[in-house]
This record gives sequence, structure tokens and C-alpha cells, in this order.
Amino acid sequence: MSDERGQVWASGAAYDPYVGRWSRLVAREFLAWLDIAPKATWLDVGCGTGALTQTILERAEPAQVKGIDRSEGFVAYVREFVRDEQAQFQVGDAQALPVSTGSYDAAVSGLVLNFVPQPSRAIEEMARAIKPDGTAAVYVWDYAGKMQLMRHFWDAAGVLDPAAVELDEGRRFPICDPHALTALFQAAGLKNVEARAIDVPTPFKDFDDYWSPFLGGQGPAPSYVMSLTEEQRTALRDHIRARLPFAADGSIRLVARAWAARGVRS
Repeated sequence: MSDERGQVWASGAAYDPYVGRWSRLVAREFLAWLDIAPKATWLDVGCGTGALTQTILERAEPAQVKGIDRSEGFVAYVREFVRDEQAQFQVGDAQALPVSTGSYDAAVSGLVLNFVPQPSRAIEEMARAIKPDGTAAVYVWDYAGKMQLMRHFWDAAGVLDPAAVELDEGRRFPICDPHALTALFQAAGLKNVEARAIDVPTPFKDFDDYWSPFLGGQGPAPSYVMSLTEEQRTALRDHIRARLPFAADGSIRLVARAWAARGVRS
């Protein structure tokens, strides 16, 4: 949803194998935690490839879901692949949502808040969009900790290239922390604010299954990979391969942690 998203978040088909598939697992736990009543109206802020929207449609029995994303490419993708009469999608900015005040029962956002230039503004806009006693909630990856597929990547990249350290999402996104998220929600005037970890397994059948999504160019880590020369890319690939925890069958079993937060409008 930032300028960076305009440069490296354009292809839904490339993004989905990278983290979209894992986002769906987090979304299930996230929605179970929110426990929103059936027939609610939902706003999905930064809907991306539709992982959260699709999970809402499948599991929450919504009356309506509106997805908003700044990327025209993602909106085109999600319109094609999420075909449901209860869902609609629109290009828009999380910091100035094109929706009426107090019009939704729930406003949610998955894996987007840290890419918004003014995260506090996005939470304020989500709070504005919901009805009194409505729920605003987000989840973001624990980049600095237990989002292991990215942690292995950036730790290896930083060893080979000191400049990569500054690109590491664990350093760049300090709001991806339960205390920081709680503070943002409280500052937006939301009540009953809570935060929690959501851990999901991220199994890869082999190294190619792990590595190939980094070649798609969608997101900071894949964009970094594609900025390297072929020789540098090979060195990074081999360095990561040497550090990953392979099982006897060649699979790689990692864990992805997301931090989730929620609050209620007064």
C-alpha cells in the first residue's frame, strides 16, 4: 500500500506462492479468534490476492465483503480469482479509505499495515469505517522473530551483503510487535484492545519449493534477489541451502508467526 508496494506488489500470481499460501493458514486462526457473528459486513483493507477475503467468505458467513488495495494489479487478480456475489473489490488507499463512516461490522487487514507509510492513519481509518461496537483487527508477520522462512533468508543475505541488513524486514518494521500494535490501536481510540501470536506450519517439500517463490520479484526479499547478479544470486541460494533444517526426506519444516491485534469501536 506504500510507494514500495507500487513497485514490487503488482503480480498476484507471483505473490501467492511466496506468502499468500501461508497467509490463508493464519487467516483461519485469525477469524476464529475474532469470532464475528454471521451476516456481518466486512472491510478487507489491503486485500492483496484475496487470501483473507476468501477465508472470510468460506468461514465467516458474511453478508458482504469489500476488499480495497492500492495495487491495480492485485485488484485485477483478485477480481478474477475470487468470484462471489457477496464480494467486491476496489482500488484505494488504506490511509484514506473510500468508504462511509460507521458502515461495517468488521474492518480487517492481513500482512499490510507495516507497508503503509502512516500505520496510525490506517488504524484510525479502519476505526472510522466500523460501526459502534464493531471490530477492527490486523495481523502482520513476526519478521524479527519466528517468521522463519524470511528470517533464514535475511540472516544469510546479511552475511554476504552488509547492505542487505538495512533491507531486512525485521529491522525495517518495528510495528510488527504486539506492544507496538497495541499502542496503535489504543491511540486510535479503540477499546478492549488485545494482541496475540498466531503460529502456522510452513512445510516445503524440498529446497526448490522454498527458493522458487523468491524469484517472483513480489515483496522486499524477492525484489532484493532479483536485483542481484546471477553470481550473487547463486551464492545467496547456496548459503541459505547450507543453513536450512532439512528433514531426512529432503523436506524443510518451518514455522511462520504472525502478530494479531484487535479492538472495538466505542
